[in-house]
Amino acid sequence: MEIKQMRYFLALAQENNFGRAAERLHITQPPLTRQIHTLEEELGTPLFIRTNKGVELTEAGQALLAEVPNILALSKRAEQQAQLAGSGYIGRLDVGIFTSGVLNIIPRLLADFHALRPEVKIGLYSMSKTEQIAALHERRITIGFNRLVPYDEDIAVDWVQREPYLVALYEEHPLCKKKVLTLRDLDNEPMILYPDAPVAGLIDVIADAFRAEKAALRIEQKVEDVVTCIALVASRFGICVTTASASNLRLPGVVYRPLKSAHLKDIELSCLYRREDNSPILRAFLALIKTSRVGQ
Repeated sequence: MEIKQMRYFLALAQENNFGRAAERLHITQPPLTRQIHTLEEELGTPLFIRTNKGVELTEAGQALLAEVPNILALSKRAEQQAQLAGSGYIGRLDVGIFTSGVLNIIPRLLADFHALRPEVKIGLYSMSKTEQIAALHERRITIGFNRLVPYDEDIAVDWVQREPYLVALYEEHPLCKKKVLTLRDLDNEPMILYPDAPVAGLIDVIADAFRAEKAALRIEQKVEDVVTCIALVASRFGICVTTASASNLRLPGVVYRPLKSAHLKDIELSCLYRREDNSPILRAFLALIKTSRVGQ
């Protein structure tokens, strides 16, 4: 049975008259008659008894009438769900995040996207840069957020936000007296750096800048994430160069100062996703990211 046949059958069953049913369906009577005849032949049983006034349902027709409205409702729902999925209003958005990335713009982007498309389920996964790239290749996530993303021919990288560098100090450190710091001010100071990872990252950028500006970099600790880093600063293990988003970690005993450097002016937060991914949900999320960049 075809959906069209079921619609025709339902109209005739409710109107009990070919002329009125055809008018309701906005067709002429012959096509309706042909469709009903075809349906009866396919089922191998009469569905209507023809009378002088119109038609009446047979027992087979009554049995079919009990099911057809539900079938048509399911068909309509399937059609609507397909349209919503095709427009990116239902489905999943699986997102790879990293520690300091959740301290600023990423939660706002996800909240805005949820407000616009509340039926899209959002999954969050804390992952390193290497793990995000692997998860994209394996289609375990839709999009990732990270910094200093290495080139991969299958992965597209777009910038999301640029933010300045800061220096995190513990209270009563002599450098707290200065309003702006330079790398020369940090010469030979015990530093806590992150992330301690096998791929190039923030540590490498900072080390290159110290060399370029002829300041001695004294690494006291290498840690995996910004939270551990700032916690160690608060515990007076040392100081650190970090990004502006880290200042949202208001740990007691930590003071932040702007950094003035020719080589550490700002750092880019990027999103990464599969180049060939044409998912409507991903495209809608990327459009939101693009809108968020206005004015940056």
